[in-house]
Order: sequence, then C-alpha cells, then structure tokens
Amino acid sequence: MKKLTDATVATLNEILLGKDEQVRLALCCLLAQGHLLIEDIPGMGKTTLSHALAKVLGLSYQRIQFTNDLLPADVLGFSIYDKQAGSLVFHPGPIFAHVVLADEINRASPRTQSALLEAMEERQVSIEGQTRPLPAPFFVIATQNPLEQGGTWPLPESQLDRFLMRLRLGYPDPSAERALLEGEDRRELTSRMQAMISQADLGSLQQGVARVTTSPALLDYVQRLLEQSRRMPGLVYGLSPRAGLGLVRAARAWALMNGRHHVLPDDIQAVFPAVAEHRLEQGESGKSGDRVRQLLQSVSVIE
Repeated sequence: MKKLTDATVATLNEILLGKDEQVRLALCCLLAQGHLLIEDIPGMGKTTLSHALAKVLGLSYQRIQFTNDLLPADVLGFSIYDKQAGSLVFHPGPIFAHVVLADEINRASPRTQSALLEAMEERQVSIEGQTRPLPAPFFVIATQNPLEQGGTWPLPESQLDRFLMRLRLGYPDPSAERALLEGEDRRELTSRMQAMISQADLGSLQQGVARVTTSPALLDYVQRLLEQSRRMPGLVYGLSPRAGLGLVRAARAWALMNGRHHVLPDDIQAVFPAVAEHRLEQGESGKSGDRVRQLLQSVSVIE
C-alpha cells in the first residue's frame, strides 16, 4: 500500500510542484474519508490540486463556482415536470460526483453554504422529501479566499467542523516557481494524467485505515491534546469530540501511507495542524497556528 500511495503522491507532485507535504495531507484526508478545505489567495493551485487528485484516482469530478447568487438547488439539483413521463423528473446537481470542488465557498450566502452540510456529514442529500445517496467515495474539496478579501462570508463553525483538514498551499519556492514558468501548462498536464489507483483499490485503502491500531497510551496523548485545547485562554471552546475522532482517523491514514499498521505520536503531530487550526481560529485570523504549536509543545507524549 505504501508503494501505491507513494507513486500517487509522486504523480501529483509532477503537477503541483514543491508542495509534497500538502499533497500528502490531501491524499491522507481522502483516505480518512474526510473533507478538505484549502484557504489561500487566488492563483496558488487550489483548483489544480483538486482536479489532479480526481484524475489520478479515476474519480468523477465536478466544480461548483460559488457566487453570492448561487442557490441550494444549483448545488443539489431540482425536479422539472416532464410531459412525456407525466411526472416530475429529478435532475441531479453537481454534488452527485465522487470529487466535488466547492470553489470560493465563502463567496456564497450562508444559506447556500449550509446546503453542503448534510452531504458532507451523511453522504446523502434530502430533496423534496426524498433522501438520495451520494456516490462513494464522496470527497468535498472547498477553497476559500482569506476573509480580508472583499465579497466573502465567514464559514460558520458548524460547517468548518465538517472539514477534517484545512491546508494552505502558499507561494512556491524559487526553484519550483522557475520550473512552473519554464514548464508546460498545468491544465494540459492534468488532462493527460492516467489513473494510478482504481476505485476498488481506493476502497481497500480506506477500509485499511480503519484497521490501523491505536494503543491506549496513544489515545491518552490525543485526549490530553483535546483537554488542553479546552483550557487555552482566549478560546470560547476547544476541540470537539468530532475533531478528536477526525484526528485519530487522519493519523491512522498517515500511518498507513507510511507503511505501518499502528499509529505513532509522530503521526498525530504530522496531521494535527491541518486538523486543528481551522477549529481554533475563532475569529482571530493568524493566531490558530500559534495555538497549535503551543499545544504540541505543552502536551507531553508520555505522562
């Protein structure tokens, strides 16, 4: 399994240059059956990463451009009366895909943002009194611009908590940027990508994550991190039980990607910033990174 995930990461790194850690975390999030939030300024490769990930896994892909006039029906779908059938016929929206890119999600109104909540949590949508299952696997990658930019609505805490991880891509280093400038258009390269993992293999990997073991001492460490976050000054609340479950699940996926069937403290620490930062923001942009570092430094692995 490690060879398979390493080969997938290597292929993605040919598209998104100089972002090995972010690529690994994005794949880890998918294997852990979570959803991913990418926050950065426009033009940093957020859309490229989502499309390349879908291509390399051979999954169906839909991009939804969130705008302030987007309606929930534009995301979920709607029914139209068909004269020939003599009844209403449901037309599924773009949410019915394996990988859904919710592009610039915080430019849409809160009402439209909330249309994703059931889909992300239950892997189903309720439309016109009927529950419709979504494809499996189902992976939402949402991008958002920094709140300092105009025309954005902050995501509510209930929606932020649905995202297992948040990543920032950041500017490429000089060598990677030079390779981008000299190389082929990323869209052309992405269009020629071949699937590296079949849906059956992906399902096996996701099932394998659940079989990765966590020792009682490791879970004690996770609990200490959660408890310490709830005592931090300046925070209204700490990390939720859902965050704790997501942290363990992400650490299991990270361990599996590194060829192990048991979780080490290093796995927790590797995924902790991506899992915790967006949950500890709480209206004070830029401070969550310091809080995460403080948590990791103040909580001992062994007690």
